[in-house]
Amino acid sequence: MTRNRRLVATGTPLIMVWQLCEALVPVMIGVTIDVGIETGRLGPFALACAGIVGVFLCLSYGYRFGALFLRRAEQDESHRLRVEVAEKAVQPVDDSRMAGEWLSLATADADKVSELVYQVAFTAASVTTVLVTAVYLARTDVTLALVVLFGLPVTVAITQLVSPAIARRTDREQAAIARVAGIAGDLIAGLRPLKGIGAETAASRRYREASRAARHSSIVTARSWGYMSGLTTLVSGLFLALVALLAGTRAINGELSLGELVAIVGLTQFLAEPIKLLGDLSAQFAASRASAQRLHGAFTAASHVLDGPERLPDAAPREVRLEAVTAGPLSDIDLTCSPGTLVAVTTDGPASADTIVALLDGTARPDRGTVRLGGIDLQDLARADRREALLVVPHAATPPEGTVRTAIDPDGRLDEAALDAVLTASAAHDVVEAHPDGLDHAVRIGGSSLSGGQRQRLTLARSLAADAPVLVLRDPTTAIDAVTEHQIATGLRTRRDTGRATLVVTSSPTLLAAADTVVWIREGRVVATGTHHDLQDDPAYREDVLR
Repeated sequence: MTRNRRLVATGTPLIMVWQLCEALVPVMIGVTIDVGIETGRLGPFALACAGIVGVFLCLSYGYRFGALFLRRAEQDESHRLRVEVAEKAVQPVDDSRMAGEWLSLATADADKVSELVYQVAFTAASVTTVLVTAVYLARTDVTLALVVLFGLPVTVAITQLVSPAIARRTDREQAAIARVAGIAGDLIAGLRPLKGIGAETAASRRYREASRAARHSSIVTARSWGYMSGLTTLVSGLFLALVALLAGTRAINGELSLGELVAIVGLTQFLAEPIKLLGDLSAQFAASRASAQRLHGAFTAASHVLDGPERLPDAAPREVRLEAVTAGPLSDIDLTCSPGTLVAVTTDGPASADTIVALLDGTARPDRGTVRLGGIDLQDLARADRREALLVVPHAATPPEGTVRTAIDPDGRLDEAALDAVLTASAAHDVVEAHPDGLDHAVRIGGSSLSGGQRQRLTLARSLAADAPVLVLRDPTTAIDAVTEHQIATGLRTRRDTGRATLVVTSSPTLLAAADTVVWIREGRVVATGTHHDLQDDPAYREDVLR
């Protein structure tokens, strides 16, 4: 509400004008009967008719522009929430949600929460209209006014009996739908491996079970809304029937004029709408609150990424250094990657390699020792400075959806010569030339329209295009043939041999041979440092590299 206060503050009064004019319609008809029809005077009759026209104009334009401002606020807020969910989803956080569940948060839950601006505006309009109607009734008949003022809260309170159940069931429904979306996303992403091991039947059965559970939750929620609607209609109908009965009795006794009777009966019929709306809005608010709680849980998930107070000095050398680091399977690791050097790290297992990458991208902290960037402990360095100076590319990285050009150069910073140099260094020219559209060839979500080797080359090209002072790559060529891998090794040296530090965690002999220094880690410790040519005389080294 605070973020959209201007639009809400403009739209809410207009919606209130709309509903007040709706209430004025039967009143104006009653006035027309009393001052025009019963008296037979043309002037007052025409003036009353003009008043009705004015009421309808205000009614029409009040809703049109009020809804316009509120819809704008709703859409703006929904967009903001989607962006915030996306920003949180791409961060390493302490949260077990699958990709499809994040998608559900960014769509269904964000939309439900943003509906609050509508709910608040229409609640204010309905309450105001009922109170104004009660004032009119008090001037006409005090008993009727008291019935409305005391009967309305009772009516609304009765309709709230179903709201808690709707909130709980809506929450379960959204959670079930999110789970189905997550399973579907995982199923599509892993379809090839599933087929490879013959697990399609088990995976599809798992999806069907989750889908049935989501369908059942949706039906239960819809049934609750049906109960809510039926209860609201029944209670408001009985209440309005009571008001109409009292008004009719007073008209028969001569206590009300014909116009006042018409106005009161019309108002009684009109009151059905705001009373029912108040009941519906309370249930909608409960559903929005359930979605808000789910979003809150995602937004407050603790981030694994380090973020400290210190800034990186301009004069500090852009190098990474591990000093006596112990973390996970690693023990007392010393490692330095300075500007202008290509350092390769090879390990006897993926656990050690993963830990090194996690330490450098800020998602893991050493138990002992220090990881430094530009001489500053990564735990004390501001996240923005670390990201500007250090780019860590995990093995599972894939190019984003778009085109080949935007996958490599999303900001359009590179001219044709620079882009060609990046394509050459990453051996990605073949990816461009493999399709008639060239650089404009579409890349689907997750790079699903590309082969594994093409995805790795585009990811490498994107990393080289970023031209980070320090670049860390994790197994960037596992899906690439030997000839292309040799081109990449040469291109990597050429592209990064200009005062840039490059660290490659790999077991590829081609990349190891291109490195200035190879750090060999075995059983969590650095057992040797040197060139690939020098280290390959050791049988254990050859075993780790060629495994």
